[in-house]
Amino acid sequence: MKQFDIITIFPNILDSYFNESLFKRAQKNKLLKIKTHNLRQWTTDRHQTIDDRPYGGGVGLVFKAEPIMKALTQVESRKSKVYKVRKILLAANGKRFVQKDAKRLSTYDRLIFICPRYEGVDARVEKMVDEKISIGDYVLSGGELAAAVIIESVSRHIPGFVGKQESVAFDSHREEGYLEHPQYTRPEVIKYKGKKLRVPKVLLSGHHGEIGKWRKDKAKIRKSKYIKSIN
Repeated sequence: MKQFDIITIFPNILDSYFNESLFKRAQKNKLLKIKTHNLRQWTTDRHQTIDDRPYGGGVGLVFKAEPIMKALTQVESRKSKVYKVRKILLAANGKRFVQKDAKRLSTYDRLIFICPRYEGVDARVEKMVDEKISIGDYVLSGGELAAAVIIESVSRHIPGFVGKQESVAFDSHREEGYLEHPQYTRPEVIKYKGKKLRVPKVLLSGHHGEIGKWRKDKAKIRKSKYIKSIN
């Protein structure tokens, strides 16, 4: 069973998401376990203070290093059958998360996520983790949504998580720049704003060779457009 640990000051913020659909089934079938930890339980004052003003001044508050250090030490040391652990700090200045990272991280038995809020964390926390990850070049109010994105992407590589595991092999981004071919379903023709939108004839032919060639060509076309758009 793969385990995901989320260290946050909002331990219930992702409950509704992880208790629905594929995650609900996967946890019921003991394919994975998701556990959240309230960072405030590792504070020492009666106000459960987890942040403070940064040295040198600045706007906003920064997560203190000590509560996170204690949380990581205790969470990582809890008895478990897992043996391959990766500690991840969600940070705007982290390495951008891509599909190959999802596959790489799926080889670990346990992933521990630190989800900052406010203006980030004391930089010394970076010495306590294995890597920093960002899910994109934009800023969120906290790391919880980023953790959920990574957990879902990684979970798709767990056998049994998706209905048909072979579908993962044809996902978009399986290699850099690759996007899956377009998909169509019934009815064959639909009308939208006076226009007829049709399913490509080749998909109705029943000729598997031609259909395979069309899908491969369309994936390549989309790949070339993608590469052009980012250059």
